[in-house]
Amino acid sequence: MHQVHEDQQIELNQPIPVKHYGRWLLTAFLLASAVIVASSLATNPNFHWDVVDEYLFDAQILRGVGWTLALTLVAMIFSILIAAALVIMRDSGNPVLSTLSWLWVWFFRGTPVYTQLVFWGLLSVLYPRISLELPGLGAILDLRTKDVFTPAIAAIAGLAFNESAYLAEIFRAGFKAVDGGQTEAAQALGMRRMKILCRIIIPQAMRMIIPPTGNETIGMLKTTSLVLAVPFAYDLTFAANTISNRLYLPIPLLVVAGLWYLSITSLLMWGQSYLERYFGRGIDRNQISIAPKESA
Repeated sequence: MHQVHEDQQIELNQPIPVKHYGRWLLTAFLLASAVIVASSLATNPNFHWDVVDEYLFDAQILRGVGWTLALTLVAMIFSILIAAALVIMRDSGNPVLSTLSWLWVWFFRGTPVYTQLVFWGLLSVLYPRISLELPGLGAILDLRTKDVFTPAIAAIAGLAFNESAYLAEIFRAGFKAVDGGQTEAAQALGMRRMKILCRIIIPQAMRMIIPPTGNETIGMLKTTSLVLAVPFAYDLTFAANTISNRLYLPIPLLVVAGLWYLSITSLLMWGQSYLERYFGRGIDRNQISIAPKESA
């Protein structure tokens, strides 16, 4: 028998790291491809980077950015309010309200947003005047539709109504994911339905509602480029197209619009990640680990 000296140690089952040759080759290939693409973009004269630099902060472009942000914000606020009302109607138990909610989602989710925007833009053609008459009192309201339903309002209405159909399904799925036993326990304690909704259901449902709602907000930002169908002539895409038609240089102005959309989207993604962390406190699955058993 061989004797083991005290200064010698026997290591059993020593792990040997796996050599990921394929992973390193793929990483090198992707880095080389990124360098080649970046060099091509920077040195290609057809992009006219001097024009991009000149018009990136142009007054007309900045005004378009402001209108795009305003359309996104206002349309999302109205769509969230409408979607919340649709969810309440759908789960109210009233067959009339439930059917109306289902028809709203069915119609606005089943037709293209561009078609809806065109329709709202032509509303003044379909109904030239908005009037209200009461028996014995005559006309108490008589206005021209185009004076009330301006292009900005038509754009917001078209975007908000279309988005509300998608958000309603997102909200409903988030509420359904909360365990019904918690609602029953709260009712047993004597809590009212609105208090249960605000204190128990909504805080837990937000973890599942925030990610898809953030994606819908980013989608709304880019959908504002379709408001030309109304027609609304102040958004970022229209401003970039107007300048490109004047210069006969569409590519650099498309790059300008793309850089602004990318910057705003990056800010929205940062805000979304913050909200996800806030509402997901204490439920971070990345912290879950399996500890090895200690030997007896």
